Amino acid sequence: MKEYKFKIGGKEYNVTVNPKEGKFFDVTVNGATYEVEAENAPAAAPVAQPVAAPVQAAPAAAAAPAAKPAGAGEKLASPLPGVIIEISVKEGQQVKAGQKVAILEAMKMENEIPAPKDGTITEIHVHKGDTLQEGDPVVTIA
Repeated sequence: MKEYKFKIGGKEYNVTVNPKEGKFFDVTVNGATYEVEAENAPAAAPVAQPVAAPVQAAPAAAAAPAAKPAGAGEKLASPLPGVIIEISVKEGQQVKAGQKVAILEAMKMENEIPAPKDGTITEIHVHKGDTLQEGDPVVTIA
């Protein structure tokens, strides 16, 4: 496990890189964990390989939200793995049950993620272009 501090665009990111098998790594950015694949990692990564992972993980670090207190409320989870192609709400915005919160592209199909209840968006956990796994938080609604 390697720990790093990155400053990107004036924002500080705490990054932990944990090697898995081969060219796969678990990268934790300000508390949010991502599974990443290093394109230039050899098939059998040596122990020193995580040093190269932050270069590949930089886009995930840049896309991660800055550290802040967790919003109060219920976290809306991604229903399936995919890529966020649109975020339709802003923090502090009132939403109605069923209102589109984001669009997730999965298997070349666009899937709307609706608000499960009326409320206020207290935190947005993703940015356009983020890759999510099933169950990853998208927004928090109070």
